[in-house]
Amino acid sequence: MNLTDGLDGLAIGPSVICAATYMLFAYLAGNVVISNYLQIQYVPGVGELTIFCGALAGAGLGFLWFNAYPAQVFMGDTGSLSIGGALGVVAVMAKQEIVLALVGGIFVIETLSVIIQVKVFQWTKKRKPDGREVGVRIFRMAPLHHHFEKLGWAEPKIIVRFWIISIILALLAVSTLKIR
Repeated sequence: MNLTDGLDGLAIGPSVICAATYMLFAYLAGNVVISNYLQIQYVPGVGELTIFCGALAGAGLGFLWFNAYPAQVFMGDTGSLSIGGALGVVAVMAKQEIVLALVGGIFVIETLSVIIQVKVFQWTKKRKPDGREVGVRIFRMAPLHHHFEKLGWAEPKIIVRFWIISIILALLAVSTLKIR
């Protein structure tokens, strides 16, 4: 999640969506009747995480009020790392770890864009006579949201489109409940 925290409201929007999705997953996994019906593993006591996820989503919405473009307050590493860690712990406790890659797909895509950019550059780099290193770059800049900035997209446009993708991914993750 830390790599996504580069534009105003970009990291907290998908975080709220992930927290709300895991609020549902925690409730379902913590209810004997519903978990049996959906054929997901019942985890005793995990239903209590519903409250934590709801608080995380609500706090994220409150933060978004001041972090939306143009931001008055910034999250920083302390916020992004702790929120990302909290979402990971909730996924593990609810026994829905694999689905986190889908729900948090924005975070996965942003991380993969950095990994791809660095690896391809390292594999193709050459040293110029003046000492500079040059290599092939897949993106104009990594993480991916900066690539779109370099293409000339406005910051609010990038942010809202990433939120839309995050909502679609969350809906896909919820739809996996009946596919399993």
